[in-house]
Amino acid sequence: MKPIFADNAAIEQAAKLLRQGRLVAFPTETVYGLGADASNAEAIKQIFAVKGRPTTHPLIVHIGDADQIKDWAQKIPDNAKKLASHFWPGPLTLILNKKNSVPSEVTGGQNTIALRMPDHPVALALLNKFEGGIAAPSANIYCRISPTQASHVEEELGDTIDMILDGGACRVGVESTIIDLTGPIPKLLRPGHISKAEIEAVLDSELQIVTASANGNKSTETMAPGMMPVHYAPTTRAALCEHDKLPQILNNLRLQNKRVGLLSYQFNPPENRLMHMLCMPEQAESYAQILYTCLRELDNRELDIILIEQTPDTEAWRAINDRIKKATSNFKNN
Repeated sequence: MKPIFADNAAIEQAAKLLRQGRLVAFPTETVYGLGADASNAEAIKQIFAVKGRPTTHPLIVHIGDADQIKDWAQKIPDNAKKLASHFWPGPLTLILNKKNSVPSEVTGGQNTIALRMPDHPVALALLNKFEGGIAAPSANIYCRISPTQASHVEEELGDTIDMILDGGACRVGVESTIIDLTGPIPKLLRPGHISKAEIEAVLDSELQIVTASANGNKSTETMAPGMMPVHYAPTTRAALCEHDKLPQILNNLRLQNKRVGLLSYQFNPPENRLMHMLCMPEQAESYAQILYTCLRELDNRELDIILIEQTPDTEAWRAINDRIKKATSNFKNN
């Protein structure tokens, strides 16, 4: 399936396909989503089949207006209204108690619903034309690198979906921040472009941080997208490396004639014909924008291993560190 430039005619056609229960990939400010009518259980099942995603993993429902929260959620707390008013449209997903009318397929069988209003003109135009909620996880195979360009969707999902709307490269580049508001204490389930500090300032209270491993092992906890220990991962083995250990690691790999890819944050190694290095920005926002594109480039080079230099352990880098940690979590098992 070739991407189609997202003009008015293409958006109208995409909305028509969604009404027919078919799948449409579309851009958001974070990553490209694989969309289906969130009220159509059969259409939602197709998302899980195409991605190879477990049906117990809930999907985010995208809405075109904050007032549509009431169509999907009940007992909407004041905190949800505050955050939606301040950050929507934008890369923030809210977990709320779902209405009984919401298909269980979209929530992974849970009593909660994940909602967000994307900040992208194509996504908003599509939602306006469709006039309903669009369930949309990232448009890639389950647990693999998220797509930030239409070509990434074409490369990975090909003709398994009905349409790919091309809205250019995603501005943010990493998935939305997810906040669980179903309990007495707001919880940060997934870090993203909107920081913990920004959210705490609006709520005037602290967030409880829930880690992937803790959530995944407790059935009483809310499951949310991106909370598996291994996620956003290339097919090539990938390892996270501290800056001062890189010289020795690279030398050992060179002696073994290993073909190495390196995402370099500050490290400048000597030339090596077996190594392909991509220099990453030193600003977190710029790094996030190109992270998945760079990982994909290295993953397509038939390398033996991809090394990712550790980035700063600060609030600004929280979302990036979350993604690269999960992208490299399978290294010890290979």
